[in-house]
Amino acid sequence: MKKMRVGVVGCGVISDIYLSNAAKFAGYDVIALSDINNDRAVAQAEKYGIEKVYSYDDMLSDPEVEIIMNLTVHAAHTPLCMKALEAGKHIYNEKPLGATFEEAKQIIALAKEKGLYVGSAPDTILGGRTQMIRKCIDDGKIGFPVGGVAYMTCHGHECWHANPFFVYGPKGTGAGPIFDMGPYYLTTLVYLLGPVKRVCGMVSTPFKERFITNPDLYGQKIKVDVPTHINGLIEFENGAIVNAIITYDVWDSHLPRVEIFGSEGTISMCERDPLCGPDDFEGEIEYRYMDDSDWLGFPSTLPRHDATEWDRIETVFGYNQNTRGVGLAEMVYSIQTGKKNIANGDMATHVIEIGHGIQDADPLLDGAGSDGLVIVEASDRHAQLLRRGQKLLQQSIVIIKVDAKVLLDFGKGY
Repeated sequence: MKKMRVGVVGCGVISDIYLSNAAKFAGYDVIALSDINNDRAVAQAEKYGIEKVYSYDDMLSDPEVEIIMNLTVHAAHTPLCMKALEAGKHIYNEKPLGATFEEAKQIIALAKEKGLYVGSAPDTILGGRTQMIRKCIDDGKIGFPVGGVAYMTCHGHECWHANPFFVYGPKGTGAGPIFDMGPYYLTTLVYLLGPVKRVCGMVSTPFKERFITNPDLYGQKIKVDVPTHINGLIEFENGAIVNAIITYDVWDSHLPRVEIFGSEGTISMCERDPLCGPDDFEGEIEYRYMDDSDWLGFPSTLPRHDATEWDRIETVFGYNQNTRGVGLAEMVYSIQTGKKNIANGDMATHVIEIGHGIQDADPLLDGAGSDGLVIVEASDRHAQLLRRGQKLLQQSIVIIKVDAKVLLDFGKGY
């Protein structure tokens, strides 16, 4: 198949992994770069051997560019995506798809009107571990899903990130943890368990100011205008209920990253590192079948015996290293074969809907003044879209498995 040609807008920190990985996929070539800081775009072009560097408007006017990959900060996602769609370009976006649920819906509506594809990070759901967990759930290895937990616990990015300011600005400009790291966790949950029926949540902002310890910006302070400790309950259409904590106010914890509880067992992403779990393509999978449960011995055993080791499940799928860009490669493959891409705009929009639902459900947020906890129900339209997409999502295991073997059709892989 003929390679598709990609223009990248946004040449900041995250662009390095996308540009270095681009050469590993057979389906597309990055042929142009653009950035609000032209020097930064020039530097990346020289580093990765990319010929064209120009303004975003000039990039959109280039007939050779078929897809725009948007790697800018989240507040810029919607206006840049809308311009790309108006220019007739497919788009692949860093997460989140838009700064708000309404913005994401605008992107999807315009793409459908124009007959164009929308893809969105995180594409870690295409990594070997999440694919294997999905297969285990689909195969009934834990029975039917009962519930689960998702814990993203750290103390923010101001100790290391080159530009931590974007995290803490006001709603619509500041991502906050729910739209910075939260999409990894929420997307993984939706991919594993399906569409969400309703959510509730409580949030807080314990630290009103952040002190930057990153050496390049050391000593600067950031005013915090978004919730940074978010606790949500998520009810899925299949009946599973998940507790999610997404926080930048915790130093360390012993919590797992993601666990899915089933009627016959539990499956877990168990790293201590808060930047692992759904954020990564690779990692261990722990599994406990009901017949091996420590609980079976606890009620009648005094003193309690030590907990036993869980089983480990090895993945049979590829993409077990940092393969950011595989979502774009899979979208290219889908365009070329007329299929719906897996890391698609409908799922990304539903994830934003869930995040806003949890964050906005707190009755104390923005002075709402409600005496009770608000239950926010997922919109019927997007739940229906996702339900219709479930058949395709369930087939994703096969698509990725085929991809791992037939690399000429999809990517060179690792």
